[in-house]
Amino acid sequence: MSRWERCNAVERDPEKLGGVWIFRDTRVPISALFANLKDGATVAEFVEWFPGVEPWQVEAVLEHEMRELESFGVRENSV
Repeated sequence: MSRWERCNAVERDPEKLGGVWIFRDTRVPISALFANLKDGATVAEFVEWFPGVEPWQVEAVLEHEMRELESFGVRENSV
């Protein structure tokens, strides 16, 4: 499971969308990014469709998740 508190592009507030992780200063859940990418959207399209989300935020979320997955893989291989 990702430790999203380490990613400065996102925030979690119980007052916004029930406390799910969202792009900072928006009401857009990060899950929307992954769902749209899975469906074939580009980062440029996602940013266009979700005003308020900046390209740097999307890049930060993707880089964070990549680091988390790599970290998980390292732990798995070291067991």
